[in-house]
Amino acid sequence: MPQRELKLGAILSGVGITPDTWRKPGVPGDASIDIDWYIAAAQRAEAAKFDFVFIVDSPFITPDSAPHFLNRLEPLTLLSAVAVHTRKIGLAGTLTTSYNEPFNVARAFASLDLISRGRAGWNVVTTGLEGAAGNYGREQHYPHDVRYRRAREHLAVVRGLWDSYEDDAFPRDKRSGVFLDKGKLHALNHKGEFFNVSGPLNISRSRQGHPVIFQAGGSEDGRSLAAASADAIFTGHETFDEAHAFYRDVKQRACNAGRPGPEPLIFPGISPIIADTDEQAQQIQAQRNGKVDLAKALVQLGRPFNYYDFSAHDLDAPFPDLGDRGANGYRSHAERIKTVAAERRFTLREAALHFALRRSPFVGSPATVADALEHWFRNEAADGFILGAFGDPEDGQRFTDSVLPLLRARGLFRSEYSADTLRGHLGLPIPQNRYTAARKQVQDQLQTVTA
Repeated sequence: MPQRELKLGAILSGVGITPDTWRKPGVPGDASIDIDWYIAAAQRAEAAKFDFVFIVDSPFITPDSAPHFLNRLEPLTLLSAVAVHTRKIGLAGTLTTSYNEPFNVARAFASLDLISRGRAGWNVVTTGLEGAAGNYGREQHYPHDVRYRRAREHLAVVRGLWDSYEDDAFPRDKRSGVFLDKGKLHALNHKGEFFNVSGPLNISRSRQGHPVIFQAGGSEDGRSLAAASADAIFTGHETFDEAHAFYRDVKQRACNAGRPGPEPLIFPGISPIIADTDEQAQQIQAQRNGKVDLAKALVQLGRPFNYYDFSAHDLDAPFPDLGDRGANGYRSHAERIKTVAAERRFTLREAALHFALRRSPFVGSPATVADALEHWFRNEAADGFILGAFGDPEDGQRFTDSVLPLLRARGLFRSEYSADTLRGHLGLPIPQNRYTAARKQVQDQLQTVTA
């Protein structure tokens, strides 16, 4: 058996998802709409042999949203441009099931998958921001449970559409004039709770069969969807114990759902702080945390509650009773804020500062950070990690120059790519076309009968 290797992704985020990243000297103020910025960042990640880069997205903003959220490129358009300037690295983007039709999603990601020659990945989200409803002609956001039922059906329809053509459906025989074997084109004819989709999709599968399915969600519904349907999961935890508990829970759910293999792979998000010594790295973290802007922290605290305006409350009074606010948004994040605030008896000021501070478990010298990554990887807390700082050239370069060589020396991370597709990088199987599989099953049965 080959030694298990950890996987690495990198978030590309223009001017960054924290409020003041755009003010750094090395970050252009218009980085979030500068395709050359993204291409250069993706090429750096590819040179470091990362498995994939990832584009986050959401369909709703307010004037107080973080600078990157205010003005950014649409993920699939962006990744299609990046695809023709890279050769190996995977390309994953976010698209919501709540406000997109399965046919459009299936066609868009299949196109990216062909443009990139099998390197596409879809981060399946249900959209936590209630304000998004108004951008899509709805008076109210879908309830939480409805969003997840819709997401399950949406994903099933998309996967069905991706199988419209069997892999050998196109003889393209110029002598005989046969372009398509019509017996290997299949309409879906799906009729469900949320969607009626005839099909077929007018685009064929790529060399990796289907784009890789990512998912992120810590609620019960989110974990169940990911365990049953995702190839990989994005998550975030402040401690090893939290990450370990999540890992064990999701893997057990996947096993209960009839998936005893390694999928879904679990990728905690990390923002390591690296310096020559542990003390220097801790000082850097303390300095960054000492510059927290309380007004901006309050805005970010309100985002999981659909940008609730906390400024109306007394900062030094106990954290306000929000009732069920947040239950129909980013539920797991909102519930965590409520729980921690209640357990620690935070005032509003204390809660805002607490959740604005960076408490990375990966702070220290290169060896210390590498040790922590290895510990999480070897002890059922992660299958890989997604680096949140790669959009910042300085932080990303420090990680690739000082930590990756240590991981490689320990046999934990590749020195060269051994595959050309995202599924190949992640060690995921190519999904067999369902119609090809059904035909083969019939043929096998006939051979058994006639034997």
